[in-house]
Amino acid sequence: MDENKQAPRSRTIYLLPNLFTTAGLFAGFYAIIAAANGQFVHASVAVFIAAVMDGIDGRVARLTGTSSEFGVQYDSLADLVSFGMAPALVMYHWSLSALKFDGSVMGRLGWAVAFLYAACAALRLARFNTQVGTVDKRWFIGLASPAAAGLMMSFVWAFADGDLGWSGEQLRYVALGVTIVAALLMVSRIRFWSFKGTGEGGAKADRIPFYVLFLVPVVIAVLAMDLPRALLAIGVIYAFSGPGFWLWRRWRKVPEATP
Repeated sequence: MDENKQAPRSRTIYLLPNLFTTAGLFAGFYAIIAAANGQFVHASVAVFIAAVMDGIDGRVARLTGTSSEFGVQYDSLADLVSFGMAPALVMYHWSLSALKFDGSVMGRLGWAVAFLYAACAALRLARFNTQVGTVDKRWFIGLASPAAAGLMMSFVWAFADGDLGWSGEQLRYVALGVTIVAALLMVSRIRFWSFKGTGEGGAKADRIPFYVLFLVPVVIAVLAMDLPRALLAIGVIYAFSGPGFWLWRRWRKVPEATP
């Protein structure tokens, strides 16, 4: 028997991590249904729940040694629904559809921009899958789709609950800008901090700076005061952190590392 013969790839499907992935997929599907029924706060919350499930499933798979190629592909398809289709449709039903009141051309622009976001999310996920294991894990190349969805849904949630007195129809042009920015940031080459350690090898690979740990209770306290508005502020800050860091590097003339 040839000892160097490559072992056949495992076709095992593990239950536990895929349960979390399915829960995230359900949350994304529910967000679409809720938005179609005008329940925009529920839809926004559902997308955030999907993001939590997305963060858990991979960690559960690694901790339990149940990672599989099937799980990777299933997770990517679920992400397309939860962070691509769901945010696009929630934003469209809440605000972008109101562009039709400004004429037929603007009405078509509304759904075209919603499609642009969904398409950019698909492209972002495909690019991420092809770059796994070849890029510095400290950085995302382009805004991650869960972060883009968080920006979109925090914007909807912050105004859809009625506390600020602005409706989706009144904010349709702002929503148009938010959707375009989120879409283009996903397919950009701008780097965003991934919060995944130092990038060093060995035991130091997963270490993070101490100040990040210090910020955790601060963030929790801010979220407890006004959850939707706090999430929107965090989403905006993170979305502009990438372009801001890129501009700083250009100003300091720091050479870009090849991803």
